[in-house]
Amino acid sequence: MSRQSEPGGGRVDPGLDAIMSERRQLISLAYRLVGSLAEAEDVVQETYARWYAMSPQQREGIGSPGGWLTTVASRICLDLLGSARARRERYVGEWIPEPLPDRMEWINGRSDGMPVDPADRVTLDESINMAFLVVLESMTPAERVAFILHDVFRYSFAEVAEIVGRTPAACRQLASSARRRIRASQAPATPTAQQADIVRDFKRAWEARDIGALVGLLDPDVTAIGDGGGLVSAELRPIEGGEQVARVFVDLAGRVSDLTILERTVNGQPGLVAQQEGITVTVMAFDIAGDRIKHIWAVRNPEKLRPWTG
Repeated sequence: MSRQSEPGGGRVDPGLDAIMSERRQLISLAYRLVGSLAEAEDVVQETYARWYAMSPQQREGIGSPGGWLTTVASRICLDLLGSARARRERYVGEWIPEPLPDRMEWINGRSDGMPVDPADRVTLDESINMAFLVVLESMTPAERVAFILHDVFRYSFAEVAEIVGRTPAACRQLASSARRRIRASQAPATPTAQQADIVRDFKRAWEARDIGALVGLLDPDVTAIGDGGGLVSAELRPIEGGEQVARVFVDLAGRVSDLTILERTVNGQPGLVAQQEGITVTVMAFDIAGDRIKHIWAVRNPEKLRPWTG
């Protein structure tokens, strides 16, 4: 593979700095493939462990270290997705991909100002928004890997075939199938500024416990999904319907008096963060079509909220 840069004028034995410079790209790829920043970082750590497990002579024989790292990381992700599917089927409640904060909001929000944001290593674009990641979860592991590598990272099907262990023609079919899933789920894009206005109006209506205003912002067939985990409770099934979703949020506002709601960027799009005593307890992502909210994803699993607590 040749997509990764090779610092040092094409040297076949780059030093530690050159090899580690691939980390951001690998994290970005692995997050899209597995939907979890923690798991993505584990994948990259394992990838580097395999690189340094080789002898210097073996490493020198690799013409494209970046390509080798990408191939290994992708194969680890492919294996991980197979086992993750079984784990997520046993998950209590609905499983939602791990939300990512905006890099600058994260850095500016830290008490010590240290720029150690994990999301700094993930490029935020349309292939990282929550609605997109949720559709990826419906794909087979091979579909997901083929689609992300080809359509997002622009690898050829011949290169993808080396990773997934299938023919280029089969990989083309996998990506095509994944593409159909994406198209079937997509609504016409709503401008970001309009999305931000709708999310802000939702926040105000929620804080005011205004059921009528909330219903007016929600699609009649809206779905709200909560993700708990650990000791945190979650809705075991999606909540459906504008009035029902509105009542759930109003009830929550009435039961939790010290909740602070903040407007934040979640996976590159306008979202909300709920905090108690300065600790993030919920991150909410929205899917908006036209002037109505179609989906709400509320992540409460503490393990998934670590990047949000400074």
